[in-house]
Amino acid sequence: MTTEAMSDAPLDPPASAPSALSPTRPLYWSMRRELWENRSIFIAPLIASGVVLLGFLVSAIGMPHRRLATLALPPDQRAAVVAMPYDSAATAMILTMVAVAVFYCLGALHDERRDRSILFWKSLPVSDLQTVLAKALTPLAVMPLVFFPIIIATQLAILLLSAIILMLSGVPPTAPGMFPAALAAPVVLSYGLVTLSLWLAPIYGWLMLVGAWARRAPLLWAVLPPLALGAFEKLAFNSTHFLHLLGNRISGSYAAAFVVHTHDELKARGGTPSLGLADIDIGKFLSSPGLWLGLIVAVGFFAGAVWLRRRREPS
Repeated sequence: MTTEAMSDAPLDPPASAPSALSPTRPLYWSMRRELWENRSIFIAPLIASGVVLLGFLVSAIGMPHRRLATLALPPDQRAAVVAMPYDSAATAMILTMVAVAVFYCLGALHDERRDRSILFWKSLPVSDLQTVLAKALTPLAVMPLVFFPIIIATQLAILLLSAIILMLSGVPPTAPGMFPAALAAPVVLSYGLVTLSLWLAPIYGWLMLVGAWARRAPLLWAVLPPLALGAFEKLAFNSTHFLHLLGNRISGSYAAAFVVHTHDELKARGGTPSLGLADIDIGKFLSSPGLWLGLIVAVGFFAGAVWLRRRREPS
């Protein structure tokens, strides 16, 4: 083919360029990394479930006699007593989740500087914002999603074991009002997990910020400044507003998200604050100034963690 013919020939289309990386892809793989590096997120709920079931089996001694006594109680008290093992199991596992989240947040940015693996992770095409966002979403969203099915499975195991023990003893395995409460339990649990995570967001943000800043003993640095500030307020002004605010942030999720019953109401229900659909108060939670102020503070803490990760050198 002559040079002129070659010049007139159509050019071959260029090879297709590789597709651009999706903006959410680095975030997705960063979250996969967190799950891969922190196996306690999966192991802790399984261990807690095993401990809860073992404790239930020990307490099952004398269950038939207790169930017969429970059936003679008024309806409200009976429902609360029957629900007690399931509520106790959920509470124990939720406390386990919070404990895992606390230690995770302290080490999320501290450990990678201590073992100098941050040098490798910073060489990847993942920004500091995406990295910290993935670490923040782990206690706020991933852990509740992991714990939720394990809590439900644990409660179902308690239900099955109870039915077997009671039937072998000739005692009715069901109680009036039991199944409606069981059907409502997953809804109440999911609502409780979501509201708890949102309420504790500033705590998680503070712990992650301290972990990004402290070179040694992040737990000590996370605890001492709030305690020192509370002690200063008490000595200088003879008040405990800050400590009250801190205590409400740690344990105030229930009062913010659910209907709070009076002492007389609890007494009528057998003294047990068993939760149902009627106890959910979404309007109170969403209109709570503490929720939104806490989320603003949490965003500030997480932004500070991004800034520190970008500038702090490995320990």
